[in-house]
Amino acid sequence: MRAREVTLKRPKRNHPAEAAKLPKTVTLTLVEAREVDPPDGVTPVHWRLLTTHKVATLADACRITGFYRQRWTIEQVFRVMKTKGFDIEAVRVAEDGPFENLTTATLIAAIQVLQMVRERDGVAGRPLQDALDIEDKPALEAICQTLEGKTEKQKNPHPKGSLAYASWVCARLGGWTGYYGKPGPIAMMHGLQALKAMLRGWKLRNDV
Repeated sequence: MRAREVTLKRPKRNHPAEAAKLPKTVTLTLVEAREVDPPDGVTPVHWRLLTTHKVATLADACRITGFYRQRWTIEQVFRVMKTKGFDIEAVRVAEDGPFENLTTATLIAAIQVLQMVRERDGVAGRPLQDALDIEDKPALEAICQTLEGKTEKQKNPHPKGSLAYASWVCARLGGWTGYYGKPGPIAMMHGLQALKAMLRGWKLRNDV
């Protein structure tokens, strides 16, 4: 891994007046990360990253590559927020305070979905309250009982009170059968929407 400052000239434009609006040069930091001992049969990683952050130490360079490693997670968040997910782009709200509030709420929901996708195998052992209210646990368990079948693949394998347990429920509500592949963010999103509606109904029933 290595890093150094680089100066880029502004691009040539067909319209000089437009080009003149840009600075003549921009100084950035180039971080180059090259994999030196890849597994057999695997193309080695070779990243050239441009950043506005200052990079003076190895720790700084590792931080920049860490940012870049999150690119797929960021893309997944956008996917859940946009057309195939919550479809925030179709909202007909003026770009003012209400739109900003709605976008923030959609971002929070998208992050909840990604939390569940990441914990669908229960690897991290995260608790239910990382994404849902602990008060929803009884309702969640009641809903789970209606989704479980007779075979092992149709039963929730995760401990009650875990985020993985809730992820399994959301995946099943979102259309995942438990037999093929793993539930993705869109199935998890549809399941979370269905779960939220069911939890609201549960709370209304108990408040009566």
